[in-house]
Amino acid sequence: MRCPSERWRLGTRGSPLALWQAEWVARQLKAEDSGLEIEIVKVRTLAEKFPESEVAEIGVGIFTRELDEALLRGDIDFAVHSLKDIPTEVDPRLEITAVPTRESPFDAFISADGTTLAHLPRGARIGTGSPRRRAQLLCARPDLEIMPLRGNVATRLRKMEEERLAGTILAHAGLKRLDEERRITEVLSCSIILPAVSQGALAVVACRDAPRLISSLKRLDHPPSRTCVMSERAFLRRLRGGCQVPAGALGTLRAGQTLHLQGIVAALDGSTRVRGELTGPVEAAEELGIRLANDLLERGGREILAALGRT
Repeated sequence: MRCPSERWRLGTRGSPLALWQAEWVARQLKAEDSGLEIEIVKVRTLAEKFPESEVAEIGVGIFTRELDEALLRGDIDFAVHSLKDIPTEVDPRLEITAVPTRESPFDAFISADGTTLAHLPRGARIGTGSPRRRAQLLCARPDLEIMPLRGNVATRLRKMEEERLAGTILAHAGLKRLDEERRITEVLSCSIILPAVSQGALAVVACRDAPRLISSLKRLDHPPSRTCVMSERAFLRRLRGGCQVPAGALGTLRAGQTLHLQGIVAALDGSTRVRGELTGPVEAAEELGIRLANDLLERGGREILAALGRT
C-alpha cells in the first residue's frame, strides 16, 4: 500500500496558470491542516516540449501524460490539472479524487480595440487553436477569418497584438485566475459558444493505491461541480472525442436536484451543427451525458464526426 511522504509532492505543469492552480490547491489543503507541507514539483509535458505544434498532431494527453507517469513511478504524490485537459478515459490505476468548486465555465472574447464579437467588421481575423471555438464562431459569424493561435494565456495575448488580429477567445476562468479580467471585452453566452467539457473545473488526481492520501484530498471535492463535469465528460466520451473534436457541453444544476445538460457538435467550417439539451436527475448524470450524445449522433453528429475521421 502506497502512503504519501511526510512532505506531499504536488505535480503540475510549469505554465503560469497551472502553477496558480497548484498553489491554490496547496493553500486549500494547508488551510485544513496547518502542519501539512506541500512541495510543488514542475513536470515538463509534451505541451511544453512542442509549444507550437497543433494538438491533433501530438495526440491525446499532451497536457497530462508525463504527470500520470510521474504519479505511477512515485515521483509525485498527486497532481493538479485543468479537468478539460484530462482524457475521458483515465488510466485505471489513477483516480480523480477531487473536483473543487468550479470557476466560470464560459469563454471570453478579447478584442484588440474593444469591439464586441457581433460588431466586428466582415472578414475580421480571430485567433484560436481550438476546433470547438473555430466551429462555433463560424456558425455565428461565417464571414470571420480564423487564424491558428496556440500557447499559454500570455503568449496568445502577445501574439494577438503582434499578428494584428481583431481578437481572440480564452477561457473566462483562466483570465480570472491570472487577474487578467480587465482584458475581457465580453463573456460569451452559451447561445454563441458552448464551452469545452469541464472548462473552469480543476481535477486533483492520485494513485488508487494511496487510500490515506485520497481520503485527505477528497476534502476538496465539490459534489455539485463533480456532477456537472462528469455528465459533460460522459457526453464527450460517447462521442469518442477530445479537444480535437468541435464539440462543447455544459451541465448546470437546477434547485440542486435536477441536471440540465446542453451539447453541440459542429462542422469545422461552421456549415452545419447539431445542438440539443436534456434534463434529468443528478443521480443519472453520466447516463444523461450518454443520452444527449446519442441524440446528437442520430441527428447528424455522426456525419459531422465522420467527416473529421472520428468515427
